[in-house]
Amino acid sequence: MDHRQLGRSGLRVSRLALGTMTWGHGTDINEAADQLAAFHDAGGTLVDTADIYQDGHSEHILGELLDTVAARDEIIVATKAVARRTAGPFGGGASRGALLTALDGSLRRLQLDHIDLWQLHAWDPSVPLDETLAALESAVASGKVRYVGVSNYTGWQLATAATLQQTRHTRTPVVSTQLEYSLLERAGEHEVVPAAHYHGIGLLPWAPLGRGVLTGKYRNGTPPDSRGADAHLARYVEHHRTERAARIVQAVSTAADGLGTSPLAVALAWIRDRPGVAAPVVGARTTTQLTMALDSEDIHLPAAIQAALDDVSAEDSVPHLPIPPPQPALE
Repeated sequence: MDHRQLGRSGLRVSRLALGTMTWGHGTDINEAADQLAAFHDAGGTLVDTADIYQDGHSEHILGELLDTVAARDEIIVATKAVARRTAGPFGGGASRGALLTALDGSLRRLQLDHIDLWQLHAWDPSVPLDETLAALESAVASGKVRYVGVSNYTGWQLATAATLQQTRHTRTPVVSTQLEYSLLERAGEHEVVPAAHYHGIGLLPWAPLGRGVLTGKYRNGTPPDSRGADAHLARYVEHHRTERAARIVQAVSTAADGLGTSPLAVALAWIRDRPGVAAPVVGARTTTQLTMALDSEDIHLPAAIQAALDDVSAEDSVPHLPIPPPQPALE
């Protein structure tokens, strides 16, 4: 698997990341072990989790598998904080106390002494941004965190955080941002993608397969073993089961037929090669699904197919804005 720089940082990551949101719900530890082994064998390095996934059980499973299935020093562990975990003043949010408490909890569940990429899962309007960013700096200075990123920030939130970090030389820079980004969800191209490019921040798209819809599995109904049939995840999938999505899925399927591959591989190759993308985060319930995603590494979309997919997915989407040139690194 090829590797890329994560934004303007020195961290290199595999250009596909393994997501673990289903670990502990729908994916037990044995299946998770098979997934991690397949991902590692393919050359994958970046594994993404969060303290809120299955109430921390996802982190716990990953911690059990490190140095058993894959060597710790060959895996880039990424996790997130901010989401409400428990009641009480330190049970969630982006205050200094809540973040550092969450960090210690993640380290305990992961059985690690440091996290490679620690991310703010969401913007917290109730906490001054200076306090939140200072907590990130404290985490890095303590040696418990190597790099920091954000997730689900709007364009102005991302630009504000990045600017504060870049202009205060005692701060560690924001190196990545996660956003929902796929052929079915391109709203991030309006503000988040240009802001990330300007500030040298790598994009880690979540739901790169349109919450599973781009695989084509929902074209003729809801498979009984799919997320769409899961009581906990049905609404998550339903979000993208629209007439516009059906047109895009048809175009992806047509392209896949022409290339002799799967719709999954086509959709994943499209997002993987968008400007600024470091690594789409692929979450799979089974190793078979993950293997299909890993097979997309061999797919390179011809310019004509890429343009056709750009056109069909741009319908009813945000207007295209030019991506600004990167900001020079501050001295």
